[in-house]
Amino acid sequence: MGVFKTIVFPSLRLVVWALIAVALLYLAFGRGGPEPAGAASPSAVLTPAETTITRGDVVNTVSLSGSIEADPATTVKVTAAGAVGRLRAEVGDAVEKGTPLFTVLVPVEAPPAPPAADPAAPPPAPAPPRTRTVTVTATVPGTLASLDVLPAQEVTIGEAAATISPGTLTVSAPLTQDQQFRLLAAPSSASVTVPGGPGTFQCTGLRTGTPVTGTSAPAPAPAPDPYAFGGGGVDPGSTPTGASVTCRVPSDVPVFSGLSATVDVTAGQATGVLLAPVTAVAGRVATGKVWLLDDAGAPTETAVTLGLTDGENVEITGGVEEGARILQFVPGTDEITGGEGGQVFSG
Repeated sequence: MGVFKTIVFPSLRLVVWALIAVALLYLAFGRGGPEPAGAASPSAVLTPAETTITRGDVVNTVSLSGSIEADPATTVKVTAAGAVGRLRAEVGDAVEKGTPLFTVLVPVEAPPAPPAADPAAPPPAPAPPRTRTVTVTATVPGTLASLDVLPAQEVTIGEAAATISPGTLTVSAPLTQDQQFRLLAAPSSASVTVPGGPGTFQCTGLRTGTPVTGTSAPAPAPAPDPYAFGGGGVDPGSTPTGASVTCRVPSDVPVFSGLSATVDVTAGQATGVLLAPVTAVAGRVATGKVWLLDDAGAPTETAVTLGLTDGENVEITGGVEEGARILQFVPGTDEITGGEGGQVFSG
């Protein structure tokens, strides 16, 4: 047993350490030669994504987020200077155009007295003051919301005296740049849905434009997202323009001012037309450009004319034919890596 402890075991340990040292030397210096021919090496080839011009249907429906608003009251102004006479209406009364609201007593100058026949006679008594009555009437139908005059109060021409609320409601929704371009030829009505309300209804008198002074301002553009693909930034098409879509709520629809609403405006549809993804077209209105691919896959910038868009596809009315191969993304724009709709990586 003493021989194993003093001779055999120490010898085995030396053999093991020697084998480990040889292996490390081989790993460090024995694999440093040139790789054999034909050895695989990692590589990546970028292939621009492409698509084709197809034929299909497009419906230009723009969905907007808005709210129900009470139509503003109309101010009634005094039409003559004088003292208020009799009040002819009370706040809360339903009025029509021309309904009397109050009267104004306008002083009238008395004609000068004729000269006395006898200069020594006492002067005649002054004539009593004369007035004429002017009636201030409602200028629009509605409900008398305020009447800010009192009997015997002195008033002047143009002074605000009353307000009349029309009692009607309007749906209003702000527009972004993309939405405003898509509604260049807006229809006269839209479908409105109020969460928890009476269901979808049609509002009429639809129009687009800049809100009148005093209405709520459009929301500011969102701040750039520093974590967005391609370094962040805001899509210019999503920037509010200050314009809005408005339409009248029918009188028999039970909704109230302040409620939120979704407004769906359909501004045209086309069937069996040529279509391209909006990502493949530079331009959205009337004219644009696509990058046509030849047999070798080389892109050529090609002018096209445009029609309707649904936000995903745009109608091509001229410039290319059905089945033409084009780049799926406008050169120079960000593409999503991997999968459908982006750059393709092959090894």
